[in-house]
Amino acid sequence: QVQLVESGGGLVQAGGSLRLGCAASGRSFSTSSMGWFRQAPGKEREFVAAISWSGGSTRYADSVKGRFTISRENNKNTVYLQMNSLKPEDTAVYYCAASDIKTAVGSSRNYNYWGQGTQVTVSS
Repeated sequence: QVQLVESGGGLVQAGGSLRLGCAASGRSFSTSSMGWFRQAPGKEREFVAAISWSGGSTRYADSVKGRFTISRENNKNTVYLQMNSLKPEDTAVYYCAASDIKTAVGSSRNYNYWGQGTQVTVSS
C-alpha cells in the first residue's frame, strides 16, 4: 500500500510564497517519478509540475513556469513544490501523486498513487 501525505498548504496573500511537501511511504520512492496536480472549485484537476525519479528532469504547466519549482529528496522520501509570486488563480486543492514511470510525466493517467490533498488559498 502506497501512502502519500501532503503538507504546507494554507492561506497567503497574492505575491506571497508557500512550500508544499509530500512524504511517501510503502514503496520505493526513489524509483518513481512524482507530480503535483491541483483542482479548483468547479474545475477539473490539472497538472502543475512533475519530476523524474532522479530529479534530473522536470516539467511544468505554462501557468506556473518561472514561479513554481518542484524538487525531491530521495533520502527523505519527500517531494516539494516551492510556490512563489502566488496569484488568486492558484487557489486550489493541491495533490501529490506517484508514478511507476521514471520520467517526468504530465498526464494524470500515468499516476498510480495519490495523496489526500492540501488546500492553498491565495487572497487578493
